[in-house]
Parts: sequence; C-alpha cells; structure tokens
Amino acid sequence: MESQNQMEQIVIDKVVVNIGVGQAGERLNKAVKVLEMLTHHKPVLTVSKKTVREFNIRKGLTIGAKVTLRREDAVKFLKEAFYARDNKFPTYSIDRQGNAYFGIADYTDFKGMKYDPEIGIFGMDVAIVLKRKGGYRNSKRKIRKQSLPKSILISKEETLQFLKENFQIEEVN
Repeated sequence: MESQNQMEQIVIDKVVVNIGVGQAGERLNKAVKVLEMLTHHKPVLTVSKKTVREFNIRKGLTIGAKVTLRREDAVKFLKEAFYARDNKFPTYSIDRQGNAYFGIADYTDFKGMKYDPEIGIFGMDVAIVLKRKGGYRNSKRKIRKQSLPKSILISKEETLQFLKENFQIEEVN
C-alpha cells in the first residue's frame, strides 16, 4: 500500500540492542565488549529500578548494557540481525503500536563473528521502534501535548509489510 502523502510513510525511529546480564562485574564487561563489536557504538549501562530478592538484584545495581542505533546505523545492524535469524520473523513479536521485538541467541550467529572462549556466549534482545514521518511530535512535546489519532498509529500488518519490503523477511507464526 503506497501512500500518496509523504508524511504517512513509515520509517525506523530507532533500534535498541540490549544484553541483560543480571549482575555487575566481569560478565557485564564482556557483554559491553560484545555490543561494541556488533554495533561499533559505545554501550550505556542499565540499572535495576527495583529490588528482586529471588534474583539477588537490588535497586540501583548495574545489570546490563544497551545501545541505541538510529538512521543508517540502525538499518545496517537490522540487515545483519535478520541475516543471523535466517531472515525469518515471528508475527507475534509485533505489539499494538507497531513496534517489533526479537532475540538473537548468540553473537556468533552474526556474519564474520567467531567464538571467543574469553567472552563466552551472549544473546541479545533487539527492539525496532517504527514511526510515521509526521505526527508523533504531538504526543512527545511539552506544550499542547495531544493524543495521536488512529490514522497516525501503525498497525501490525503495516509493520510486517514494512519489514518485508525493506529487509526481505519471511513471516513465521
């Protein structure tokens, strides 16, 4: 469905790559190294928001790392990530806002990555945030904030169509 209005086109807002380790220390440093190798960007450390006794996590503890990619970097990383998943994408991984999420079991699935015994095995979560070219600013601005009309929201079908056109993926149920 090709839209006449240029502002209705769907674009990638950002791609967030996250590795949750659950603890600070050597394992977290290795996760940061993996993210730097894959994205060529410096990761930001994530901090726990609340205490969970069962997992030995307390509020304020550094438990993971993430990288946010935008524009060409996001597209380049997504092509590599979909290649690591054999260009298959589950349809249940798309939420009601049209954003897509998937996981990669091991960083060695990426093209050109070899297993390093010093690092070990690290999986990661990838979140794709999509938006239309115009209109989302209305819900984000501070003055005269407004809710978005239904025409601006992205449906599950539109997200799937966008991913098929731009990344040649196959849908899996």
